[in-house]
Amino acid sequence: MGFIREALASRRDDAELGKGLWRRAHDRFRRGLDRYHQVLEGIDDDGLYNELAGIANTLAALLPRVRAVCMEAQRRSPSDGLDIPGEFAAVHRALSRAGNALATTAEAAAMLRLAVGPVPMGALSVQRRAAAVVEHVEEAERLLDH
Repeated sequence: MGFIREALASRRDDAELGKGLWRRAHDRFRRGLDRYHQVLEGIDDDGLYNELAGIANTLAALLPRVRAVCMEAQRRSPSDGLDIPGEFAAVHRALSRAGNALATTAEAAAMLRLAVGPVPMGALSVQRRAAAVVEHVEEAERLLDH
């Protein structure tokens, strides 16, 4: 049954996001989010886990927003390739930065997971990186509205 559900989701994604640039931006963000959640699975310290789980919730709430930006960008400037349309270059750049920031957020969380002994600053480095993800998504939304 999982295979059928995945096939239907893929068809829906093709229809809503296309097969090009906007789909790749969305999928990259989703993979970064999956990576962050994978890091959470290996954390033994309850306090650190709870702190990072709160950040995970904030990041997960961004996925529908990223999807909405990508869907609207696909509607306005359909893409089945990797060429970045000039009028939407800044939107794509903001989405790329969001994806990059999400990857570094997952990396920072992984470094905390591997830390030996108590973590003196808690998840502050992860929080800062997650804040950058939020800023980039907000920027993409703002640019799309102009």
